[in-house]
Amino acid sequence: MRVMDEKLKKISEKVYAGERLSFEDGMAILQTEDVWTLGELANHVRQKMHGRVTYYNVNRHLNYSNVCALSCKFCAFYRKRGQDGAYEYDLDRVKKEAKEAAEAGATEIHIVGGLHPYLPFEYYTEMLEAIRDISPQIHIKAFTAVEIVHFARISKRPKDLVGVLEDLKAAGLGSLPGGGAEIFDDRVHDEAFKGKIRSDMWFRVHKTAHELGLMSNATMLYGHIESLEDRVQHFMQLRDAQDEAIEKGHGGRFQTIIPLPFIPDKSELEHLPGPSGLDNLKMLAASRLMLDNFAHVKSFWIMQTLQLSELALNFGVDDMDGTVVWYDITKVGGSDTHQEVTVSDLRKSIVDAGYEAVERDTLYRPIERDGAEWRLAEEVVVS
Repeated sequence: MRVMDEKLKKISEKVYAGERLSFEDGMAILQTEDVWTLGELANHVRQKMHGRVTYYNVNRHLNYSNVCALSCKFCAFYRKRGQDGAYEYDLDRVKKEAKEAAEAGATEIHIVGGLHPYLPFEYYTEMLEAIRDISPQIHIKAFTAVEIVHFARISKRPKDLVGVLEDLKAAGLGSLPGGGAEIFDDRVHDEAFKGKIRSDMWFRVHKTAHELGLMSNATMLYGHIESLEDRVQHFMQLRDAQDEAIEKGHGGRFQTIIPLPFIPDKSELEHLPGPSGLDNLKMLAASRLMLDNFAHVKSFWIMQTLQLSELALNFGVDDMDGTVVWYDITKVGGSDTHQEVTVSDLRKSIVDAGYEAVERDTLYRPIERDGAEWRLAEEVVVS
C-alpha cells in the first residue's frame, strides 16, 4: 500500500502486523493530513474484525428530566427547576414512552437525564420496574456513571456503588451507556465541567458494573478546549481499563467506543467552532486503531449526521446506532427534540456505502424481525 505521510509508514507496518499502537502513534494519527491512508488503515482493522457487517438497532431514547444540579459549560441541555424549559417525567409518562417503544418493535430503551436534586432514588428503580413490567423483552441501557454516583449520594450510600448498581440491576437495568466521560483530564474538567465526577470515579463505576456482569459503553467528547494529547491519553486510559476487565475475567466489559463531537450551539462555549467533518473522520479512525481491545466503534448519527456516518463506515466504524426517535441532549443545526431515522434510512445508508446491514440488540446479537415482533436469531421469541 502506498503511504503518503512518512509518519504513517511505521504505523501502517504495526497495523498490518496486528501490533498495538503507542501514545506517539496516536499523536501522529491525529496530526496527519493523510486522511485517506488513515481511513484505509482503520478500515483494514474494521474488516478484519467484522468483514462487511454493519450494525444498527431499533431503539428509543428517553431523557426523563433536564433538571440538573450541575452547570457544565459545554451543555445546552440542563435547566434549573422552575426555569423556562425545565421538565421532569412522572412514571405515567415513562410508561407511555415504554409502551410506544414496545409497539414500535424497539429492542432497547436508552435512558439518561440530568442530576435532579429532588427526585428520590426510588424514582429510578420504579422507572426501571415500570418499563420491565410493560415490556420484559426490551433491554434497558440506562444512566451514565455521573448519574450512578448521584444516585449513591441521594440514597445516602456514597461509597456503596455495588449496592446501588445491584438495586438498579434487580429493577431491570441491563447495561450502562458511556456518557459523562467527556475528556479524562483534570485541567479540562475544572474549566469545562467542574463539579462533575473526575475520571477516576467514572472508571470506578464502569469497573464495578463490569464486575457485576454488566456491559457498558465508552465515549469521548472532543472538539472544545481539550488538546490532541488529551484525546490520545483518553484512548490509552480506556484501553488499559479494558485490558484489566479482560485479564480479570469480568462478566462485563466495554462493548463500543462512541466519539462525540462537541456541538457548541447555545452552550457557554458556543464561541468555539466545534470540530470539522474531517476531524470527526480522523477521530473515528483513531478510535478503531487505538482501541484494539474494543469490539465496536459507533458513529452516533445524531451528532455526526447520517451522511458523515455513512462515509465513516470506511474509516473504522461498524455501528450506526439506531432509530433514536426522541433526543433532547443535543440538537444539531437547531433541530427539535424529535430526531428520528427509519430502519429503511439506516439500511439504505449502510448498503449504499457497500456494507451488509445487520440489526442487532444492545449486546450485538443479531435480530430476526417480523414487523414489531422480533427475536434473537435462531432463538425462541420471549412471550
